[in-house]
Amino acid sequence: METYPGVYDEHTDSTKQQERHYYLLSELQTLVKDLPSSFQQRLSYTTLSDLALALIDGTVYEIVQGLLDIQHLTEKNLYNQRQKLHSEHRALKQDLMKKHKQALQTCKSHNLAVLKTNQKGEVEALEQRVKDEQRMMDEKIIAEIDQKVIDQQNTLEKAGVPGFYITTNPQEVTMQMNLLELILKLQQKETQSGTLP
Repeated sequence: METYPGVYDEHTDSTKQQERHYYLLSELQTLVKDLPSSFQQRLSYTTLSDLALALIDGTVYEIVQGLLDIQHLTEKNLYNQRQKLHSEHRALKQDLMKKHKQALQTCKSHNLAVLKTNQKGEVEALEQRVKDEQRMMDEKIIAEIDQKVIDQQNTLEKAGVPGFYITTNPQEVTMQMNLLELILKLQQKETQSGTLP
C-alpha cells in the first residue's frame, strides 16, 4: 500500500494544532479565575475557545507586544512633553519673581503702591496662562491616549482577536483590558515554560 507523505504531515499538523488549542483554552480558563466575577461571567467558553484559536500561532502575541511598545513610547513622550511644559512654567515664574524683586529694590516709595498693583496683575496673568496651557496639554494627552486605544482596538479586531472592536463604552474597554491581560499572562507563562511556537 502506498502512503502519501503530504496526507500524514497534514494530519500531524492538525493534531498538533488541536493539542495546542486545548492547551491554550485550558490555560485561559485557569487565568480567567483571577478576574473579577463580573468579567468571568461575560467570558463564555466559546469566547475563550475563539481566543485560544487566535493565539495558536503566536502572531497575536507579537501584535500585542508591538502595541504595548508603541503605547509605552507614546506615554513616555507625552510625559516628557508635560514635564517640559512644567519646567518652562517654573522658569517663567522664577524670571517674573526676579524681575519683580529688582523693580521693588529700585522703586521710589511714592510709586510703590502702583508697582505692587501692576506686579500682582502680572502674577495673576501668568498664573492664568500656566493654568490654560496645562489644561490644553492635559486635553491633548487625553485625546492622544484615546486615539491610541482606538488604534489598538482596530488592530486587534483586524487581527481577528475575539472581543476587540472600536468602542468607548467603559465596561467594554475594561473587558478588552482584561482580555489583553489574559493574553499577556499567557504569553509570559509560555515564554517561561518554553512552549511558545
